[in-house]
Parts: sequence; C-alpha cells; structure tokens
Amino acid sequence: MTDGPDLVVAGAGGGLAGALRAAELGLSVVVVEASEHFRRGNNTSMSTAMFPGAGSRWQAAEGVHDSPARFVADIMAKTKGRADARLARTLAEVSAPLVEWLADSVELPLSLVTDFNYPGHSVTRCHSVPGRHGSSVIDHLARRVREHPGIDLLVPARLADVATGPDGAVRAAVVQYPDGTTEEIPTRAVLLATNGFGADRALVERHLPEIAGALYQGSDQSLGDALRIGGGLGAATGYLDAYQGHGAVAAGAGTLVGWATIIHGAIMVDLGGRRFGDETRGYSEYAAELAARPGSTGWIVLDETVFEQCQRFKDFRDTVESGVLVRAGDAEALAKATGLPPDALAEELAASAAAARGERPDEHGRTHWERPLAAPYAAVRVVPALFHTQGGLIVDEDAAVVDSADRPIPGLYAAGGAAAGISGHGADGYLPGNGLLPAFGLAYLAAGAVARTTPREN
Repeated sequence: MTDGPDLVVAGAGGGLAGALRAAELGLSVVVVEASEHFRRGNNTSMSTAMFPGAGSRWQAAEGVHDSPARFVADIMAKTKGRADARLARTLAEVSAPLVEWLADSVELPLSLVTDFNYPGHSVTRCHSVPGRHGSSVIDHLARRVREHPGIDLLVPARLADVATGPDGAVRAAVVQYPDGTTEEIPTRAVLLATNGFGADRALVERHLPEIAGALYQGSDQSLGDALRIGGGLGAATGYLDAYQGHGAVAAGAGTLVGWATIIHGAIMVDLGGRRFGDETRGYSEYAAELAARPGSTGWIVLDETVFEQCQRFKDFRDTVESGVLVRAGDAEALAKATGLPPDALAEELAASAAAARGERPDEHGRTHWERPLAAPYAAVRVVPALFHTQGGLIVDEDAAVVDSADRPIPGLYAAGGAAAGISGHGADGYLPGNGLLPAFGLAYLAAGAVARTTPREN
C-alpha cells in the first residue's frame, strides 16, 4: 500500500476529538472538513456543550452516585426501551473515561453542572465548560489539532467517497476540493464524522415529516454524506426517524433561549395564552408539539429569579442582548407587551404558581417546579427547530460500521450524527447529551480501534 495517513477523519466536530485521540495513540491523521467556517457553523459549536459522564470523578467529589448501568436505565426509560441497547451500553461505559480524557489530555476546562438537572437524567451527570457553549469547545479542539504534528487539517475539502479493495476493506478516502478536483488519499481507515442529514430537505421530509416545516438550526453541511457513502458500501442503517428538536429558539433572533429557563420554573404558552403540556418532559419533543400549535409559535414566560439563574448560559445572554425579551411588572402588562389574551394568561400564571406551591396538581401532569413564578415577569417568543438527526449508519462497540448481517466493514467507522444514535425513534427519546456523547464517544472509540489494528513498523 502506498504511503498515506493511518486514519482519515471526515468532519471537524467530534471528529477533532477522534483525531487527537488517534494521534495520541501514535497514528498519523488527516482531517477533512467541508466548511471554512466550521468553528462557528457545525453542530458541536452550536451546542450547549453538555457531556454526560456516568461515574466521573467530578460526580464522586460532589457525592453523586452514578454508574453506566444507571445511565443505560435512564436512556431506556426515556426511549421507552427502543434505544440501541448495545450502543447505549457502549456509550454509557465510555462516558466517564471520555470526559476525564477531555479534561486531562485535551485540557478542556470541564466541570459538573450542579445548578440544575436536565429532563431524563436521574442524577446530575452532564459536564460542561465555562459559558456552556460549544463554540469554545471547537475553538479549543481546533487549536490543539492545528498544533499537533501528527495531524493535517484539510479545509475546505469534502469527503466524496471511500474506496475499498477486492476484500471490501477501506483503501482510500476520495476527497473533493472546491474547484471540483478530487484526490485519493491512501488509508486503511476512515472515520465518518460528518453529522446527519438535517440540511437535506428531501431527506428530512421523507424521514421526519412532523418537523420538516420547522426552522433548521444546524450545520448547512449536514447533507447525509455518511448515508450516501456508507450505503454505497453496504452499510446497515437505522433509526432514521430519530432527531433532536428544540422548542426554545427565540423568534426574531435565532438564538437559543435554553431549556434551563423551564427547569428553573418558567412556563410555555401558545398564542391563546394557554399552556399545552408538561414542559419538563424535554425540549426535543416540545419542538413538534410547538410546531402543531396555532402559528407554530409560543411564549416562554419567566421571572427575574429565572432570568438571573440563566445568566450562566451564553445562549441566554445572547438572546437577552438581541432585544427580543420583553419585561412587564404584572400579568396584565405582560399580556399587553406580548399580545396574548390577558384573562387566559393571568389564569395560567395563577394556576402554574399554585401547582408549584403544591396547592393543586398541575392539569398537564408537571411535577417538577423549582419555585413559583412571581412578578415582575419577562417573556420571549419562541419557534420550534430541528437541530440534528439521530439516525444513520449502524455501528458496533468499536464504532465500526456494520453491514446488514452485523459484520464490520473493514476500516470504516462512524460517529455522531453519521451513526445511528441512542435516542430511539422520533424526538421524545432524546436525552441532553445524546448529540455530543455519540459524536465524541464514538470518535474516541474508533481511534482506539484503529490503533489496535494498524500494523506497526519494527
């Protein structure tokens, strides 16, 4: 075989972590990224940088009792038992080693998020960086990759195909440049970290019709490349109806209000001024539910305490700075500021406050109330969005892509949205961290697998 890198990584999101892990294990790596602006335009950079880690040292220091088995149980509960059990177990087991490696080797300044807990996680297990925004994660990883002598970064360049030999094993990555020229890069292994197909409207309409009309809030490079390339090599696919939605993108700003508002006690109402469900069930499923309301829009109503609690999030601060948040001294003034029916809004505020005080059960079944809202109020109009797809190529415990008979395709790996994830079907199985954990965890595992199977010179 002609000289070439040990591993070609397609995609500079979680793929950067895979490249760093591979280089740490002594491999030569080429990263191929289609967008010049990936540091601000991929799904990792747009995330809230939440990394689940079941049994991490930060949890131990806080007295949080967690384990991979407990994490798997949470995944299965949220997905109603429909998640890929093998992958759920694999990612739960690697989650704590992953966050500790990111902190120790990659030097990401991670810490356990203890001020609130996302829906579906039975204990606090999400770790994040200061500011809780993925842009700082990508900036850090990109800097480390550019500084590493064992990694080359080709930007902009798109992985067009993967060439295999007579034995079906990967032999080269076919890379296309903006001028239309292509190059074959000889390699024994390719990691598909190109995300999913959220930017391909036809694929979204085919597989995710309930959210197809919503705002797409993800990378414009998520065009289904992994499905096309993997499918051409006989890869198995699954969970193509799974996705992460979000019910809290600020109308008029495009910023993420954030579900921390809800966890701290905020409510969501539709244009009739009425709540329409238990908001704490999860922000992903609320995207489709909000999309089904009149006008496909609603309002998140919060108060000054919630406002202050959410200042830790860069996304929330960006929303405030955009000027779309309105403030009001009481329910009547809030109705006037938002255009919502005053009687309905006042009734909902009173009913939710009574439920939060434990004076009456909530008619929608919400039981998590950090505290009742109190005047003065604030509100922001929100629209539903599709963030990223959660279905893709089926992978095994090593992140190796498998065929319909569950046999690994030699040298082909997938991570993140390129692979089928652990969110089951639809939107309601999504747990916070189900995007970043498969993106980084599978890339980390793939690097280890490639290192174990790469011939070494004597």
